[in-house]
Amino acid sequence: MTQSHSLTLQNLTIDLDTFYLHDINLDIAAGEYFAILGPTGAGKTVLLEAIAGLHMLKKGTLLLHGEDVTNCPPETRGIGFVYQDYMLFPHMNVAENIAFGLKLRKAASQVIKTKVNHIGKLLNIDHLLHRAPISLSGGEKQRVALARALVIEPQVLLLDEPLSALDPSTREQLQEELRHLHNRLNTTIIHVTHDFEEAQALGDRIAIMNQGTIAQVGTPEEIFRTPASEFIANFVGMRNIFKGTTRPNKDNQENTKATIAFQDIEITALTTLKGQVHCTIRPEDITLSTDILSPGQINCFEGKITKITPRGAIAYLTVAVPPTFTGLLTMQTLKAMALQEGTRVTLSFKPAAVHVFK
Repeated sequence: MTQSHSLTLQNLTIDLDTFYLHDINLDIAAGEYFAILGPTGAGKTVLLEAIAGLHMLKKGTLLLHGEDVTNCPPETRGIGFVYQDYMLFPHMNVAENIAFGLKLRKAASQVIKTKVNHIGKLLNIDHLLHRAPISLSGGEKQRVALARALVIEPQVLLLDEPLSALDPSTREQLQEELRHLHNRLNTTIIHVTHDFEEAQALGDRIAIMNQGTIAQVGTPEEIFRTPASEFIANFVGMRNIFKGTTRPNKDNQENTKATIAFQDIEITALTTLKGQVHCTIRPEDITLSTDILSPGQINCFEGKITKITPRGAIAYLTVAVPPTFTGLLTMQTLKAMALQEGTRVTLSFKPAAVHVFK
């Protein structure tokens, strides 16, 4: 396979009349698995198509391994593209579908045969090469689409929600295969999805898109733990998002702690921000117990469980203090503690668990 390439987008702007991309700036390293995450209509697919050269830019520059390819036609960019709906040719068998890009490049027939067989084995579809696309399962079709994109040895591989149409078991299996392929081939991959767990499982870094702009870029841990806005906090499932006002903590000489007042309570957080702020606490960072509340404990409150929402092996518990907090327990722990709606509990969390932003 060819060497992977870096990709740089500088002030990329597109005007499609009904949709805009605004000043997109991204630096994607060679060999990086880069996930682009956002809700439907955020502009994720349009961005991929712009990288592939399918949309004319209103302004901006696209650099592939330092070379300006802004005005290069799609077929010369060395970019592979896999769409959500596979886009396989129904009149061709699997081998012919995979070989399509090589034939366009006028590769020799023996080279085509060798490469198709190699990528078929790599994706465990070599036994399907004679089959028609209509006879394949969703997971098999996606593997064929991946093979067709990879067989041309792209410098960058673009994946547009490649797993969204698959059942949960097949989706998880293909996630593992994508991770394995990336580790083996070291191809630069840009993977669009609206599923945070998918982005978190695959991406070295994640860009959050919203309304045609990049809202935040970071590692999965940074996005997950320290969202930069209320929109991102909601999108990644923070659940506990509050607005309040900070005031200095009198016992904190380093000025790294603050007390945040909202509704009828005050919490302590590690922050130097002043004035009106947002604060978030992940449900798994909240400890729930049936112990009696001890006076003077930091970030410790008593409340009543108003709702229990099972989610497979875990459950979300809504606790009204007020305000309303959401905690998380395994179903096993929930049953062992004999918790139910109406039960009074004590909830607590560490100051370091509170993420504060403007």
